[in-house]
Amino acid sequence: MIVVIAGVAGSGKTTVGQLLASRLGWAFADGDEFHPPANVTKMAAGVPLTDEDRRPWLRAMMDWIAQRDAAGESAVLACSALKRRYRDLLRSAGADVGLVFLVIPHDVDEARLGLRKGHFFPRQLLDTQYADLELPQPAEPVLMVPATGAREEIVAEIIRRLNLQSAS
Repeated sequence: MIVVIAGVAGSGKTTVGQLLASRLGWAFADGDEFHPPANVTKMAAGVPLTDEDRRPWLRAMMDWIAQRDAAGESAVLACSALKRRYRDLLRSAGADVGLVFLVIPHDVDEARLGLRKGHFFPRQLLDTQYADLELPQPAEPVLMVPATGAREEIVAEIIRRLNLQSAS
């Protein structure tokens, strides 16, 4: 299985994804690593990405999912996947892809981003993420998890609700 941890910048995708992968004994990848350098430069300059900018990023993550799936490997991928079509594309890349969306109030998210150091994504772009955000709807196969609790509790809820087996 490939578990995709999605949500807006600052929702805890990377932290939760790394902890989940560690608990399960699975590989982990951060969606930020799949961005072409031009995307990183653009975001660092405070310029929001377009759907066209995101196309190679999505393709690279889909390829990563497909490779893991073809090899029979389980893994965790953290990425924003703000729009339904992005989530649909990621799900289509493998036979067994589960999507988890971390939900966080805007004010809490903004405060978290204000504390984050050394990341290329500036706080001023947060509103553009919320403008692009298409929250998963009930008919969409996505596990919605509040991202305001302790990371360990969030991971435990994901493991429980996806019926995964912890390695620890």
